[in-house]
Amino acid sequence: MALPLAPGLTPSEVAFLCEMELVTVIPRQRLPSLELLAGPTARVEPPFPTPLPLWFALLLKRQRRANISPPPWLSVESLTAILDFETDDRTAGVFTPASPLPTSTTEPYMDRDPYLDSKSLESSPPFIIDSSTARAPGDALPYHWLELSHLLLTHAADDFVDADTVRRLVRDLREVRMSKLRKGFGVLDAGAGVKMNGVGAMEIAEVRGFVGGVVDGLRKLNKSREESRRERELEERESGMGRGGYPDDDDDDMQL
Repeated sequence: MALPLAPGLTPSEVAFLCEMELVTVIPRQRLPSLELLAGPTARVEPPFPTPLPLWFALLLKRQRRANISPPPWLSVESLTAILDFETDDRTAGVFTPASPLPTSTTEPYMDRDPYLDSKSLESSPPFIIDSSTARAPGDALPYHWLELSHLLLTHAADDFVDADTVRRLVRDLREVRMSKLRKGFGVLDAGAGVKMNGVGAMEIAEVRGFVGGVVDGLRKLNKSREESRRERELEERESGMGRGGYPDDDDDDMQL
């Protein structure tokens, strides 16, 4: 008998989904377009930068047929500014804004990226056009920022200007944001919700089990408290006492 699966996605499944993110590659040789399930990839011709899915870019990098251009938010300057924003007392409980959705004034996706067809697909989180390419904003973190950083630093560290500093900043940023999440869970006891705007996919996967256990525990405690309250009120009514602890009107009439 198979064991029931845990709710949510595992870290390996989140990393697998991250490989569909688009990154910018600098090709070393010419490659034709490939017909994939999601549509044809862009035609690769050196030395022009080309957006490709992360899994394909890592394959070309492993074969030494292309280099990967890290997104602007994965630079030392951008990560330092984002880390300062996360640690500022004025932004306590607020996470770095996510990559913005494209507006209707932008050019069609097919003209910019043949991998996605604007007629059949709509851009929405977590997969947003240009959220991890060379044209990504430097002051916003995409939904898959943590796992994408890990994959790029593991398999394409030589494409970074200072990979060791970037790796240290990513580790510090992860610890700061996880500390913010843990502090935000204190409102669960009061029945309030946690604002998670800007939280990444891997961060949600890591805290999903803990938050689910806390919510289930609070639900059981509240249920037992409610049952105890109802039993106490029932005993008070049966003993002839009202809610305020005064005798009922019938008892007053009998005394008269």
